[in-house]
Amino acid sequence: MFKKVLIAEDYESANLSVQRVLEDLKIEDVDHVYYCDDALAKIKKSLRDGNPYDLLITDLSFEEDHYVQNIKSGKELLQAAKAEQANLKVIVFSGESKSGIIDSLFTDFQIDGYVRKARYDSKELSQAIKTVYKDEKHLALDVQQSVKKMNTYEITKYDTQIISLLANGTFLKDIPAVLKLKNISPSSLSAVEKRISLLKTSLGVKSNEHLIAFCKDLGII
Repeated sequence: MFKKVLIAEDYESANLSVQRVLEDLKIEDVDHVYYCDDALAKIKKSLRDGNPYDLLITDLSFEEDHYVQNIKSGKELLQAAKAEQANLKVIVFSGESKSGIIDSLFTDFQIDGYVRKARYDSKELSQAIKTVYKDEKHLALDVQQSVKKMNTYEITKYDTQIISLLANGTFLKDIPAVLKLKNISPSSLSAVEKRISLLKTSLGVKSNEHLIAFCKDLGII
């Protein structure tokens, strides 16, 4: 089992709940922080001391208060932590339910497990820790099904860039020029129109507004 674990969670009740799960698993070397900057500082110090953490358990959202922080979100912490310690195992413990965001945590941030804050989440977190310790990925079955369903739509990064531009108020006729500036291809108006039309057909939506709303619900944009 993991020997040394760091908890980054700004809500005291959730922080204590995670600590209890680790106690039940007989993990004795546990540190906990309420701020992302403190988490990164502890990771750096553990590396300097030659006694690095085996596992980071972190939330995604951290509420701002009177303590000014350089790292303001769990995603930023993930990037910074992995930059310092690439082999650090990570479990995200969050209330986020959008399948697009959860999927991106595995594909873009290389996390090892995701546990959604919900009923019986302590039991799920305990199982996640055991699974990740065995060098396996952990994602609850219901969330797996949600992510799998989203991936069947085969929405690409190119698609999300187009939809994001629409969502930000860019007129369709102006999107090709923006894509060209970003060296994104294909950038012709006909290619963009065909891709949007294909997306609306495959997703079963009638308008660009519905397409944007659908993707926002998934957490893709």
